[in-house]
Amino acid sequence: MKPRHATVVVLTALVAGSVAAPPALAAPKNPADSSSASAQHSLRAAVTDENFYFVMADRFKNGSTANDDGGLGPDPSVSGFDPTRKGYYNGGDLQGLLQELDYIQGMGTTSIWLTPSFKNRAVQPEDNSAGYHGYWITDFTQIDPHLGTNEDLRTLIDAAHARGMKVYFDIITNHTADVIGYDAGERAPYISKDEEPYRDADGTAFDDRDYAGTDTFPALDAETSFPYVPVVPEADKNLKVPEWLNDPTLYHNRGDTTFAGEDSFYGDFFGLDDLSTEHPVVVDGMIDIYKTWIADFGVDGFRIDTMKHVNDEFWQEFGPEVLSYAQEQGKDEFFMFGEVFDTTKSFTSQFTTRNRMQSVLDFPFQAAARGYASQGAPASDLERFFAGDDWYTDADSNAYSLPTFLGNHDMGRIGSFIASDNPGAADDELVSRDTLAHELMYFSRGNPVIYYGDEQGFTGPGGDQDARQTLFASQVPEYLDDDLLGTDATHATDTFDADHPLYQGIRTLAEITAEHPALRNGAHQHRYASEGPGIYAFSRTDAKDQREYVVALNNSTEPKTAAIPTYAGKRTFGLVYGDAPKHAKSAADGALTVTVPALSTVVYELKGNVPKSKAAPAIGLQQPAPAAEDNGRMRVAADVAGSSFYEVTFEARTPGSAWTGIGTDDNAPYSVYHDTSALPAGSAVEYRAVVLDNARHTRTSAVASATVPQARLTMGLPAEGTQVSGDVEVTATASPENSEYAVTLERSVAGGAWTAIGTDDSSPTYTAVDDLAALDLAESTQVRYRAVLGTSVSDIRTVTVGSVIEQPGTVAVAGSLDSELGCGGDWDPACDQAQMTFDDASQTWILEVADLPAGTYEYKAALNRGWTENYGAGGGRDGSNIVLQHAGGPVTFVYDHRTHVITTR
Repeated sequence: MKPRHATVVVLTALVAGSVAAPPALAAPKNPADSSSASAQHSLRAAVTDENFYFVMADRFKNGSTANDDGGLGPDPSVSGFDPTRKGYYNGGDLQGLLQELDYIQGMGTTSIWLTPSFKNRAVQPEDNSAGYHGYWITDFTQIDPHLGTNEDLRTLIDAAHARGMKVYFDIITNHTADVIGYDAGERAPYISKDEEPYRDADGTAFDDRDYAGTDTFPALDAETSFPYVPVVPEADKNLKVPEWLNDPTLYHNRGDTTFAGEDSFYGDFFGLDDLSTEHPVVVDGMIDIYKTWIADFGVDGFRIDTMKHVNDEFWQEFGPEVLSYAQEQGKDEFFMFGEVFDTTKSFTSQFTTRNRMQSVLDFPFQAAARGYASQGAPASDLERFFAGDDWYTDADSNAYSLPTFLGNHDMGRIGSFIASDNPGAADDELVSRDTLAHELMYFSRGNPVIYYGDEQGFTGPGGDQDARQTLFASQVPEYLDDDLLGTDATHATDTFDADHPLYQGIRTLAEITAEHPALRNGAHQHRYASEGPGIYAFSRTDAKDQREYVVALNNSTEPKTAAIPTYAGKRTFGLVYGDAPKHAKSAADGALTVTVPALSTVVYELKGNVPKSKAAPAIGLQQPAPAAEDNGRMRVAADVAGSSFYEVTFEARTPGSAWTGIGTDDNAPYSVYHDTSALPAGSAVEYRAVVLDNARHTRTSAVASATVPQARLTMGLPAEGTQVSGDVEVTATASPENSEYAVTLERSVAGGAWTAIGTDDSSPTYTAVDDLAALDLAESTQVRYRAVLGTSVSDIRTVTVGSVIEQPGTVAVAGSLDSELGCGGDWDPACDQAQMTFDDASQTWILEVADLPAGTYEYKAALNRGWTENYGAGGGRDGSNIVLQHAGGPVTFVYDHRTHVITTR
């Protein structure tokens, strides 16, 4: 086992990447001195031009009925095979995919991405469902027998490669199937590390985060080291493969997650056994598993499940190690991207910068694309969205490699979103909006992903099982009720229709972008955005060919006209795509006037090249400063004079060290977000930038300096404005996180002095319990809480002592699940079916749902049948939505007005 290092604080480690940075341009013409910065082209990683087809093998085509029951016999409760039930195996397999490669490739697919295909626990009785989806793995070395054999996979990969297509695997490192139970029973509630710390085999408490990223870990005892004693049925003691997975001490063993806070890293997903990814045995074991699939089967890349629920140190080891191994096997374009289910770029980008992974699924794009194409959002929303791409820019990655998508197997399909967002709209309009969404996805930066069935207009009433219809004839009653877009067909027949308008549209988009590669790899420069619904325009320009393409989309139901800036004045542009005049000419100032039909897109190509710059423009750095959204990232921005095509390379150093590239930006405004999380607070960092124009002239900025800030502390509990009594749980988090922090929680009574109530060094959530009863405070006394780490002080939470809580008139579970509860629509705080009932014994509000369909939902607590007073994550007023990933079946919502926290159980 080789040694690891959790933190390296030299600057070069902060910018080192898993692939080489682009080479400096030859002999730039720079008027500055020889110490000027090294001009770079904006990085284009190995994968920026793939067309992914994301497919669930069980739901694509049944190529062989011989494997339908996986060799487990005819009883669906054992085999998991029941083609009449949406939560069971329906019969699709790898042979079915092999038989339809013409269909898949016919829409321009270059890479097939398979949902997890390893051997699963066929049925988990607690979930009343089967492992058709692939996320309940028992054997990481074998293809699930319901889908075929390892040889079937090898045949499929070889056939795809012979056609010039790649095959990607969906993999899991976070958990296995639900095999481990607890002495307290199955699926026990989560117990935090502060309540019950881990203990080594001798009984000494320790924090596992202190060992993450190292090659050591304390010896453990299954009987005494965990808050619950793990229990494995005798018949399952050797069920998992490889053998090391059968050791119960290699799991967190803390109970079920609520998907928030500490337990989002440590808790079991609906009972699934959560691996201790801090443990070096687990890290090495997972690396070895996936190296084998690369070496033995020639897999071309991985999509990685539940990435945000695994500690950073795991990815910092796993990503570079697996990528290096793949490249040693001749896989120069091997590519990994993670599932980080979040729409905040400052967060999702951490996994490609701080955690050294190549890419992540672009969930923020999905939200923005739906808003624009389906919900009529202002075009300016897209301007703001793409402006945030600089979060992803560092020395070895950027937004151009992000896989973009419109819907998936968890959240639901784009067809479903469009139908629900536009009730009563004619089919022609729905198809036009669907097409518009795909046009945005194909013509903007990133690698487009088609979710199988979207090319046939599949819809469905929601996510999860409701978004997993079969392309072969279905026997599932719920699927037979679906109203597909662009066709009169139903799921009662096979739907491999290459003449479907959406299939044809996707094929055309793939052909256009293949013929004009700048539409995939060119710099994405914002050009124009309407304030309301209307035109959003951007250009794509290849740095080498200097050919500009202008893309203009219109989400209005009326034609719209705009004067769109370009790099070339008084030049002719030719129509590449869409319904518009074949030629258009820009004005002297470069403005190209374009009329875009309703719910449509047009693309124009500059005839000739962008005029060459005569001299490098002036460049100056703005004052670098810690980003408001992420205290561990320094925003470094450059002001560039001029309006031609430029690329700006940023460099950093600690005083006295060598300059190191931290990223190149090829679209204005020019900036990067430098990760300084591994540098000690108070460290000085110097920055400079060099601009490269399209004639290879360069100019270097003056140096600007900044200081790495103290970690930013943020209070978690108690929620602001709540009434408290007795024991009060006080929590805080630190950004950036560091396992060596010891955070002190403090209290002030009635405006008095601050007093420490406890110090906690157990990350990622720092906790103390304040015994207010011991203070004998009067009713309505004001109490404040804060957290302190060195000179860093958190926000302040103010609460009021009170034993009698004035309850609201009503409380509703308002969210995306309301229609499933029987409401007329979602997010309806006035709906009767969403109202909770007050339980006098527990002094909480309760809503019991007997059978909520499986899916991913968002919700909040809304008081008095309106939105005037509502509470979200952590009990925050007007707080962010709470995400519920539900496996299907009963669920109980509980709201406590003392804390304003709403949870599920």
